Amino acid sequence: MVRPLDLKRLGLGLAALLSTAALIWFGTGLAPLWPLTWFAPVPVLLFAIDAPMWSAAVIAGLAMIFGMLNLWGLFFGALEVPLPIIARIYVIEGVMFALAALLFRALARRQAWWAALLSFPSFWVTFEWLLNVTSPHGTGGSLAYTQLAFLPFLQLASITGPWGMSFLLLAFPAALAIAVRLRTDAPRQGLAVLGSTAAVIGAVLLFGTARLLLPSSAGTPLKVGLVASDGPNEHVADPGTAADELFRAYEARVLALARQGAAVVVLPEKTAVFTEADAARIDAGFQSLANESHVTIVVGVLRVVERGGARPQRLRYNQARIYSAGGPVRTYDKEHMLPPFESNLTPGTALTVVSSAAPDNLWGVAICKDMDFTELSRRYGEAGAGLLLVPAWDFFLDWIQHGHMAIMRGVESGFSVVRSAKGGSLFVSDDRGRIVAEISSNAAPFTALLTSVSQRHDKTAFLVLGDSFAWVAVVILVCCLARLMGLTDPRLQPAPRPEATP
Repeated sequence: MVRPLDLKRLGLGLAALLSTAALIWFGTGLAPLWPLTWFAPVPVLLFAIDAPMWSAAVIAGLAMIFGMLNLWGLFFGALEVPLPIIARIYVIEGVMFALAALLFRALARRQAWWAALLSFPSFWVTFEWLLNVTSPHGTGGSLAYTQLAFLPFLQLASITGPWGMSFLLLAFPAALAIAVRLRTDAPRQGLAVLGSTAAVIGAVLLFGTARLLLPSSAGTPLKVGLVASDGPNEHVADPGTAADELFRAYEARVLALARQGAAVVVLPEKTAVFTEADAARIDAGFQSLANESHVTIVVGVLRVVERGGARPQRLRYNQARIYSAGGPVRTYDKEHMLPPFESNLTPGTALTVVSSAAPDNLWGVAICKDMDFTELSRRYGEAGAGLLLVPAWDFFLDWIQHGHMAIMRGVESGFSVVRSAKGGSLFVSDDRGRIVAEISSNAAPFTALLTSVSQRHDKTAFLVLGDSFAWVAVVILVCCLARLMGLTDPRLQPAPRPEATP
């Protein structure tokens, strides 16, 4: 016979599971509704405090897994990720979320409320940091990206990168769960925990609002152009006739943008296969256009290099070729590859910095997935780049979820971003994360965008501090674990024996 208490606990568990899963589903994913993410963990954290350990773990883990099903179409459809790998991704995310909830539960049951508050976000940020340094996807799984549209909060990235954003994003629901749990037994302590957390978030939002109101980088705005083509040009054009025709079509659009005042035009990633036999002809065409129109052109290609000798090699590079008026052809080789699609490509190792016509204005070049990593963009920021030119190629579905990640790199390292992607969107964002202009890449057979943006570098604290806040989270987590080891759950203590009566 099922006891009433079991039925009540089962009902509460299912309600918590479904509530958190729904909030994760709509608050993250391909087009996140950012306010929902702030409340998503609250139901499972409230349930976890008084639930048995295994019940708390299962409810929390399943809530994360069910919520992350919003990415199933991207994983299984667009990216064609094998089912075993998808299963591993979901299991890891579910297990980590369950462990974070269990640590919160353990400290809360011991009435270590402040440690419980800090344990939940520090655990998750430590997990995100470990993914960043071990996974080929870098920061791609960070919850911070759900907040790109929350511009005052996004400014925190200029100090802490995504790590501080994820920390506060999860500290708030932990504080709210504690305040709700203590509303009758110790309301003042609950309000102290929630009030302190809200005060920190309020200070961050005041900083962010002030940063948005203050003028960003000084200097004359630069007119930039972007061109991309989907449809028949969705795939990499073969060398020879197909590549020549595509490049001629792009040259016509570049010329039109240059006549409208564009000083730089960015084309997408891997427009065509670029062989040694075609190099002189294609380079001559774009270089002539750059010289005559006084425009810098960035063209993404799949470069194939044949090397002879005792052991002939055929090397492939995901490369951006830069043509500037009166200058030599510059190149940049993509550093971070997307497995398995680019596992056969040779990664680059060096930055490419281009001097603009204006003094002290430098431009950097990166390619698509490079923008998932804080370190590469930080190197460009340290070099003084005020504008990052990014050829890219998205998978249609992820034009917001992945494409807009580049926006945060500009906030962190103090530059505007010009990102031209086929299979996604063409956009320009400034060093505050504001999208200056954006258009879908399939808006026309050849979609073009022309706008003005600052090209001045903005110094940020993140350039000095780097990813140090991730290490702060690790230290906090260690302290929380040490605190837990020194405490005993009073609910597990044996009841005191009654005193003997004479």
